[in-house]
Amino acid sequence: MASFEEVVRGRRSIGKVKADPVPKELVEKLIEAAVWAPNHHGTEPWKFIVMTGEGRRVLGQAYVDITLESIQDFTEEERNIRLEKEVAKAFRAPVVIAAVCVPSDAPKVNPIEELAAAHSAVQNLLLMAHASGLGAVWRSGDPMYHPKMKQAFGLGGNEQVVGLIYIGYPDMQQPLGKRISGKEKTVWLEG
Repeated sequence: MASFEEVVRGRRSIGKVKADPVPKELVEKLIEAAVWAPNHHGTEPWKFIVMTGEGRRVLGQAYVDITLESIQDFTEEERNIRLEKEVAKAFRAPVVIAAVCVPSDAPKVNPIEELAAAHSAVQNLLLMAHASGLGAVWRSGDPMYHPKMKQAFGLGGNEQVVGLIYIGYPDMQQPLGKRISGKEKTVWLEG
């Protein structure tokens, strides 16, 4: 097994994966890693909606519903082509996980910290996917924050999708990583 440092340095976004199914037990392992993320006040402000098979149509339909708002001027043929592309987005991987922040409304809880915890959970999930030989990409963007996306997943109140994680067995060469050294991003205040 790779060292933790190798996993962290080796993880990359893998946007092209095979259609081969991912065993449910392996997906559950990824989610177990996610729920061990740090969270202030022990609120565990997350939930995960796992879509496989035809279950991915929920996401595809959300993409369609959101897109319909902006393509009124398209011809019927243009509309159909565009909507097919939107549905296809949900089928780019055999597993898609909607990571959701479910913030606590306890008086001392800061909503920003709840989002940070949910994002940390996604990072744990991505690291475990990489360590398990899977490819994964964390997708976001305007549709993810649209009210129709919340509606598609039955989210209420302050719940919000913080990531759509596409997972499968890699079908592309892993890109090389490059980062600016932590030394260049660090300020030391010493006494």
